[in-house]
Amino acid sequence: MLKNLDPLLTPELLGVLAAMGHGDELVLCDANFPADSLARTTTHGRPIRLAGANAPQATSAILSLLPLDSFVETPAMRMAVGDDPDALPDVHQEVQEAIDAAAGRRLPLGALERFAFYERARSAYAIVATGERRFWGCFVFAKGVIPPEGA
Repeated sequence: MLKNLDPLLTPELLGVLAAMGHGDELVLCDANFPADSLARTTTHGRPIRLAGANAPQATSAILSLLPLDSFVETPAMRMAVGDDPDALPDVHQEVQEAIDAAAGRRLPLGALERFAFYERARSAYAIVATGERRFWGCFVFAKGVIPPEGA
C-alpha cells in the first residue's frame, strides 16, 4: 500500500505510466472493446485490466499521475458514436469532467470514428481495459511532459 495514490493504480499500470514517454498514447477502453486482440500490437503487448472501474473512475486515477500533452491540439480523444459523431453520451461527459478536473481547465475531447479509433489503438503504448459497460466508453490519452522547476 502506498500513500496518496489512487487504489486503482495497480503495479502494472504504474510501471506503464512511468515507462511511457512524451507523445506516447494510452487507450482506456470499455468492456466491449477488443482489448486482447488489439493490445498484441502495442508496445506493452497485453491489456492492463481494471475490471472493477468504470471509465470516469479510471480516467481520474490515471490522470492523477499522467500529464496530458500540451504540444498537441487534442491530447484526449473519444470514440465517436457511430450514427451520431457529435453526440456526447453520459460516459463522454463524465470523462470530460475528469479530464477538466485533472487539467485544471477545460480541455475538450477530440473525436475519432470507431474504425479510426481501432487503428489508433493498435499503435498505442498500452491499452487499459475497464469494466465500463456503457457503449462508446473508449478514450485515448497522449502523455505530456513535466517541466523543470522554475520553467
